[in-house]
Amino acid sequence: LLLGCELTASTKSYTFQVDEEDDSDHILALSVVCLTDGAKDECNVVEVVGRNHENQEIAVPVANLKLSCQPLLSLDNFKLQPPVTFRLAAGSGPVHLAGWHRIMHREDASFEEDDVSEEDEEELPPIMPAKK
Repeated sequence: LLLGCELTASTKSYTFQVDEEDDSDHILALSVVCLTDGAKDECNVVEVVGRNHENQEIAVPVANLKLSCQPLLSLDNFKLQPPVTFRLAAGSGPVHLAGWHRIMHREDASFEEDDVSEEDEEELPPIMPAKK
């Protein structure tokens, strides 16, 4: 599933949530963050707000965009675990976020890895120093 949202001066945050009752694993991946039509030449800082291992809220800046020098940032499918909030911490946008959402049903997916013995692994040659 594709994800898209826009952060502006009037809509500073967007929260992506999944149903708590859902017995599936969800992966949210952020691909691109970019300024769109109407953006001013100012710093636009986008934060991801989530929870750490102690269930405390934590905000991490993922993009600092400016129309004149960096209007677009590719995040190469930066994976996040929902629920997650995207927040425009500075600037007035508009900033567009794009990515994808994958649902893996636990009964359909097998998380067991195949047993691979050391004999089956391909042996790599040792690294040799470069010849001068």
